[in-house]
Amino acid sequence: MFQAKGIAIDIDGTITYRDRSLNCKAVEALRKVKIPIVLATGNISCFARTAAKLIGVSDIVICENGGVVRFSYDGDDIVLGDISKCLRAAEVLSKHFEIEFLDAEYRKSEVCLRRNFPIKEARRILENAGLDVKIVDSGFAYHIMDASVSKGKALEYIARELGITAKDFAAIGDSENDVDLIKAAGLGIAVGDADLKLKMEADVVVSKKNGDGVVEALEFLGLV
Repeated sequence: MFQAKGIAIDIDGTITYRDRSLNCKAVEALRKVKIPIVLATGNISCFARTAAKLIGVSDIVICENGGVVRFSYDGDDIVLGDISKCLRAAEVLSKHFEIEFLDAEYRKSEVCLRRNFPIKEARRILENAGLDVKIVDSGFAYHIMDASVSKGKALEYIARELGITAKDFAAIGDSENDVDLIKAAGLGIAVGDADLKLKMEADVVVSKKNGDGVVEALEFLGLV
């Protein structure tokens, strides 16, 4: 049995239903866990910190898909990604698609866009432009990220600060932007309705969806 020293877990589509409402069974289970729980999300820092308080887990959060980390509710955001690269990429895409920015005034490391254009074509355009970025689909939005950051690299950063390694964590997720997270962790778990790419990379795929799958995962780990 894998002995986790921490849990890294996505929020939207993992702890929540598809309408982004919290699965209360998952919240109840997470509150019983005695090891640190790090929320890892594509959302902005203030959202992640508020979610951590409401759910009742540790104040350590990974935000903006790994572009920002924070170690305490009252601490400072540590920015790991270069947003200027992402803004240049968005400008390139704006010449091909009608793009719509989301949370632009709050994002510090990435650009978030509405899912209203074909992402495969966008990837081809950005690759041809030679920009040092990547675009990922969280299932709720498209995120243009500095190619040097990911949820997985942010987890490694946090683990070093805690005096452990990312391999001491179990990670739970549901979408494409969680792939690097579960690969960095010692054990990667996909919920039952996860993106196929994530399921292919996961060590374990639980049978139940979203938050019910989180409960199943925590039971599998012997934490509840």
